[in-house]
Amino acid sequence: MTATAVATVSRPRRYRVLVLLAGLAAAAALAVGSGADFTSNSVNSANAFSTGSLTQTNSKANSAVFNLDNMKPGDTLNGSVTITNSGSLGAGFKLTETATNGFTTKSNLRLTITESGSTAPVWTGTFGELTAAGPLVLGDWAPGQAKTFVFSVTLDSKADNTEQGKTATATYSWDAVQSAGTTTDQ
Repeated sequence: MTATAVATVSRPRRYRVLVLLAGLAAAAALAVGSGADFTSNSVNSANAFSTGSLTQTNSKANSAVFNLDNMKPGDTLNGSVTITNSGSLGAGFKLTETATNGFTTKSNLRLTITESGSTAPVWTGTFGELTAAGPLVLGDWAPGQAKTFVFSVTLDSKADNTEQGKTATATYSWDAVQSAGTTTDQ
């Protein structure tokens, strides 16, 4: 009889465990299916950005700033050019010269570059030396900012007969690089 009593006790315990598990599963299914969860939603639409532009205008693009034949000792030739930062970005500007000076005494031919409205030159020296000196840094320019530069070329009044028939040529390139990147917090 002892074996029968053990079997009878064991069966109801197993039954109770199964009923308990079934009840828990039913309660979980009811809670999930009831739609009792709280929810929320928000949207940030129309996030956008656009790039700026880096362009320049040159009042004498693809033309000479100065050109004179039959220069004689003591003559000065002035030419001007206006460069405008026509883009929407600030930029650092530089001027590069590619020149040859065919004069016997190179220092007889002088170049001075001055920003219009200023008395201090941004460059002065022997014609062609700016080529070796490298780009001339002209600073940062705001969008829309324009600067006029006056180029003055002078043949020394003491130049002698060895300078007759000599030539000098130059090409000037204006380069702009965008200003340094910034971080904008909104």
